[in-house]
Amino acid sequence: MEYQASLLPGILEKRSDFRITVISAESEHFWSRTALMYIYMGHMKYEHTKPYEDGFWKKNDIDLVYDCVSTINIEEKSLQLTKNKSLTYDALILATGSQPNTFNWPGQDAKGVCTMVSLQDLENIQKHSANISKAVIVGGGLIGVEMAEMLRSKSIHTTFLVREKRFWNNTLPEQEADLVGQHILKHEVDLRLSSELNEIITDNHGQVKGVVTSTGETIECQFVGITAGVHPNIDLVKNTDIKTNKGILVNQFLQTNIPDVYAIGDCAEQTQPTANRSAIEQVWYTGKIMGETVAQTICGSPKAYQPGPWYNSAKFFDLEYQTYGNVPNSPQPDEKRFYWQHPSGSHALHFSFQAKTNIFLGVNSIGIRLRHNLFDNWLREEASIQHVIKNLKAANFDPEFFTSHEKEITDLFNQQYPELKVEFSKRKRIAGIF
Repeated sequence: MEYQASLLPGILEKRSDFRITVISAESEHFWSRTALMYIYMGHMKYEHTKPYEDGFWKKNDIDLVYDCVSTINIEEKSLQLTKNKSLTYDALILATGSQPNTFNWPGQDAKGVCTMVSLQDLENIQKHSANISKAVIVGGGLIGVEMAEMLRSKSIHTTFLVREKRFWNNTLPEQEADLVGQHILKHEVDLRLSSELNEIITDNHGQVKGVVTSTGETIECQFVGITAGVHPNIDLVKNTDIKTNKGILVNQFLQTNIPDVYAIGDCAEQTQPTANRSAIEQVWYTGKIMGETVAQTICGSPKAYQPGPWYNSAKFFDLEYQTYGNVPNSPQPDEKRFYWQHPSGSHALHFSFQAKTNIFLGVNSIGIRLRHNLFDNWLREEASIQHVIKNLKAANFDPEFFTSHEKEITDLFNQQYPELKVEFSKRKRIAGIF
């Protein structure tokens, strides 16, 4: 939904004569998908997640069609809808998002088995987690942690099955993976590492009553959350001439192989991805940039997709996580690492830099908020690791009353890399309220 929030203003600003139609079978008014967990926990209401007031659409002559597209006719430039008549288009932007991964587990279609991608998923979770005592989540990663926090907010005993030997270790280095895993356990989640789902057991009414793991253990539950990752939703274009691989293939302008047809967001797969970035990027801010990019192009000012250095952020319960640049889960032959962790286990920084040139490559931050603009600039300018360590105080975005750890971080860096010794800077932090 972030794609629309960035796409529409760009079009309206440049071409008020365009007629825009937004088609969705999920909801009448689009909303922020990242707010699913907060709606469930009662922190927000659905209407709070809308980026615009409901009157925005009529005021800007935007047609909202609450329907599902069944087929695309490329030759006629038309869409066949399930409930309404067909629509024609001059330009078509596909933002069909992702679908949850499932692996044909016995019982996966039972009552009480839920995924968490759409508004309908949220409604199912609310329905099937009401008045239950035990739940099982299958699959590590960000969505799994979010669902665990949701269920624990209702005091539901939650078992978390993670296939890998560490939490999210296909992304996180082992230090961060262990730290986050311990934090999940502290929040009374029964985290089971190196544990896979074999079968979902149901009662005579088709309702979940337990799961069987890869070790043969049976775990009683009334709810199963499937959070084993997602894949691009390309079902709509499979029977067309629009080229696909894992996702809908697009060039640097996010154009498909068919004239006037574009794809953005989770469903798009770049044929020439930016260096050190994935061809499919399923995070909110890249969807936002893609929307802005396509708006420029269809309004007559072609613009290539340029997301800049990699960035992502998340929360593991109350533990904040940020990453800038590239810190792979395993060190590469041409890089060095520096890791600092506070004894409390609630704060950590993990730096990556080139072995020969000392150029800063990336950082993972746990529990310390960092300034996006500074790290983005340092990555673009190929700043040295010494420069980054020296200026950590300026890069700290935590509130003023938070404890500062820059001195101990610098001291440890100098112990591990005396040849790169950094003089600790007492430069004051930049504080601001916006």
